Amino acid sequence: MKYLLAAVMLASTVVGFSEVASAAGGCGPGWYRGPYGSCRPMRAPVVVRPAPVVVAPAPVVVVPRARVCPYGFRWYAGRCRPY
Repeated sequence: MKYLLAAVMLASTVVGFSEVASAAGGCGPGWYRGPYGSCRPMRAPVVVRPAPVVVAPAPVVVVPRARVCPYGFRWYAGRCRPY
């Protein structure tokens, strides 16, 4: 009886390990482990095409005129003020 029980335990252990090995990390057939341990479906390979080259005209830069205050004044708070 001891040998029969030991043989059954050994057989169930071998069968148990063989199923886990075919389960692709515990996720099942058709799935794989992601970078953070979650199960992800296996998909077709992704083909990335390069984007078309678009040539746009150069942007127009408008620079406001510099404020020039008379001698003895400075530009402060939106207007010329004396020192």
